[in-house]
Amino acid sequence: MKNQELAQIFYEIAEFLEMEGVAFKPYAYQKAAITLENLKEDVEEIYRTGGRKALEEIPGVGKSIAQKIEEYLKTGKIKYYQELKEKTPVKIDELTAIEGVGPKMVKVLYQKLGIKNLKDLEKAAKEHKIAPLFGFGEKTEKNILQGIAFLKRSKGRFLLGEILPIVKEIEEKLKELKEVKRVSVAGSVRRRKETIGDVDFLVTTDNPQKVMDFFVSLPGVIKVWGKGLTKSSIRMKEGFDVDLRVVPEECYGSALQYFTGSKEHNIATRKIAISKGLKLNEYGVFRNKKKIAGKTEEEVYEALGMAWMPPEIREDRGEVELSLKGKKYLPRLIELKDIKGDLHCHSKWDGGANSILEMAQAAIERGYQYLGISDHTKFLKIEHGLDERKLSLQRKEIEKINRDFEKSGVKFRILQGAETNILNDGSIDIKDEALKKLDYAIAGIHSSFKMSKEKMTERIIRAMKNPYIKIISHPTGRILKKRDEYQVDFEKILRAAKEFNVFLEINSYPERLDLNDINAKKAVEMGVKLVINTDSHHKDQLRYIEFGVYQARRGWVEKENVVNTWSLQRLLEYLKS
Repeated sequence: MKNQELAQIFYEIAEFLEMEGVAFKPYAYQKAAITLENLKEDVEEIYRTGGRKALEEIPGVGKSIAQKIEEYLKTGKIKYYQELKEKTPVKIDELTAIEGVGPKMVKVLYQKLGIKNLKDLEKAAKEHKIAPLFGFGEKTEKNILQGIAFLKRSKGRFLLGEILPIVKEIEEKLKELKEVKRVSVAGSVRRRKETIGDVDFLVTTDNPQKVMDFFVSLPGVIKVWGKGLTKSSIRMKEGFDVDLRVVPEECYGSALQYFTGSKEHNIATRKIAISKGLKLNEYGVFRNKKKIAGKTEEEVYEALGMAWMPPEIREDRGEVELSLKGKKYLPRLIELKDIKGDLHCHSKWDGGANSILEMAQAAIERGYQYLGISDHTKFLKIEHGLDERKLSLQRKEIEKINRDFEKSGVKFRILQGAETNILNDGSIDIKDEALKKLDYAIAGIHSSFKMSKEKMTERIIRAMKNPYIKIISHPTGRILKKRDEYQVDFEKILRAAKEFNVFLEINSYPERLDLNDINAKKAVEMGVKLVINTDSHHKDQLRYIEFGVYQARRGWVEKENVVNTWSLQRLLEYLKS
């Protein structure tokens, strides 16, 4: 699909325009990019069936942008984009990937120091050429170097949210091939890790030649690293590698267990095998030379005296010991079908792509009972944050829609929340009188990320003490592949969350997935309630909830630990109490 390619181009156009100080236009391109990025339909198919007029009907796509989409679909290029790149020949996506480096900073760095890419930026920072520039200073230079170091640590890793749709597409194509009997994705994708290095597939077949020919010819393959009858390796245009292994039917379960991992889990299971006088490898479970299990994962674990466990928890964090006791001792992990609503969604009121009604209709289509509209509040001017007056006006709109739903017999409720900002001293940027009128309020850190551990901890705890704050959004502030967690005493945060009855969010947005799995597990062990939200800015982003559920499962989270698995009535009663 060309959707992602066009979205990336429009994001870059927006950054080039922002660099030039152009008003309004950057936002238009960002909005179009968000829409295309989340569009379920293939933009090529939309154009093929309805031409440019159909493109103009896509939300956020006007005549000018529709023209550029048409040009790209016809020629593979956009002249306007090429001209912007020629005017300022910088790798803007590479440079703005550094936390704190925005388009306007890129322009100054290019004009003053001729910096065009990441290599130039690192060289200039190490030679202390950035600090003397007006408006920069030593702190900015130091932050740039830290950002580059963080980016290097993330190199070669891909977000689960980026990779999984492509993996599912490959899996479906392999399943459709009549020569393929069984197919499974293995490795870190099957364990739903938040970032992925490469992808592993296992298949069984009686015609490996045909399967391998098909595999190396998949759409999007840019390089074939190797091709054989039992293993082939390819690189996709997105930059990640995919391996396909053909395994015998009788070894499928043991191969799947082995190639799913994790490495630590496999070491632990091999030790158990040895302790029982057995040998475990990808070919099966053996007693001396006799194979006693291997066809299914379940029988592999059973041969070791263990209960089968979901792939997400196979990290050697206690699951091995519990599985030896029996299935009933393992957690009954939350599932996607358990989610009854989403309490962190944005609307057009603060710059989101869709109206409140459109967001609600998308939630109804998902089978939800409720949806929480939690637009940003006034501190975040860049996000069109709402003040007390606008929150009051928004409430009237929500009440009207809810009345209309009730009249037409639609059993669905929109809740009014707000994503408030935790200021540096821990206070909230909206008055308590306004917060009191909401169904609930969220509080999040959106600025001053580099506070000391002690100050940041106290800042968040003070916000938790506000009786109207019910949720702490993206609690550790990380952005995968861009920004590390801020320093915080998480044990203290957990104790405060329990004391003040505040829910911690697992933010499903693919770049966040915050809380991480380890912190989610700690929260569960402490008895802190969690909420899995999408932080959607577009109705199609409601589907991101699956990534939050995967993250929760990796953190051993069960249905009862998560408040938005509750019915509307139970949730409202809890919020009021």
